[in-house]
Amino acid sequence: MKETYFDPKPTKYPFPKDTSKHYIKIEEKYKINFDDKYPYIDKRKSFLFKQKFILFLLRTLAMPLSRIRLGLKIKGRKNIKENKELIKKGIISCSNHVHFWDYISILDGIRPYKPYYLVWDKNIRDKKNSKIIRLTKGIPIPDNIYGTKKFISVINGYLKNGGFLHIYPEGSMWEFYAPIRPLKRGIAHFAIVNDKPILPMAYSYRKPNWIRRHIFRQLACFTLNIGKPIFVNKELKEELQEDDLLTRCQKEMCILANIDPNKNIYGPIYNNSTRVDYY
Repeated sequence: MKETYFDPKPTKYPFPKDTSKHYIKIEEKYKINFDDKYPYIDKRKSFLFKQKFILFLLRTLAMPLSRIRLGLKIKGRKNIKENKELIKKGIISCSNHVHFWDYISILDGIRPYKPYYLVWDKNIRDKKNSKIIRLTKGIPIPDNIYGTKKFISVINGYLKNGGFLHIYPEGSMWEFYAPIRPLKRGIAHFAIVNDKPILPMAYSYRKPNWIRRHIFRQLACFTLNIGKPIFVNKELKEELQEDDLLTRCQKEMCILANIDPNKNIYGPIYNNSTRVDYY
């Protein structure tokens, strides 16, 4: 049965004017330089051991708690099971970013896979969350040209070797926000350069019951919807492939989020896009 569309329309979050910008405040503790010396994928044995331990705790403790906390339902896991061979060769997944815990739910939805994921560089300098983000396979997006060259090289190598990478293509987290924002070009670039498909996912919302609304003050319950892989259209000229891929990807994310793509208030491709105050 198709889920009824529900928009929690949050008003307590100071969503920025630019659709890709962040509104959360980060207390930067670590003065890390994300340059060409930084280990974007840390392969030290000691680090990998701690990483495996943390991911084990996520699976056994955090995922069940996340299901309860978010009222989570997962739909479309058959698309993970039916594409095992494709995933083994390397894939990029994407989703809207709508809660601090939503990556835990993504890991739950795509289990047993444990992809690396791209994060805001300030998160890795954060006093509270830096270590846990790195140990859950977060890769910072650098803010300088030297780091960017190394970062792109590392990501390309990882994907070419059959890696699984998750990207939040809207660019930032906006809690409980329903419309699908414009997508930044990075995800299409990596997919095209490395000839990898994109696995679209999207969170939709359900109206919470009385207890969740009035006792826990929860705005909405979450459903993670997993779609089918989207492939680069190689019949198009190279200069048209990126826009085509982003357009189809955002359209599929809208459908997964129970939004009519023709009625979504944002265009598919980020171009210094500004927030639409629709309520």
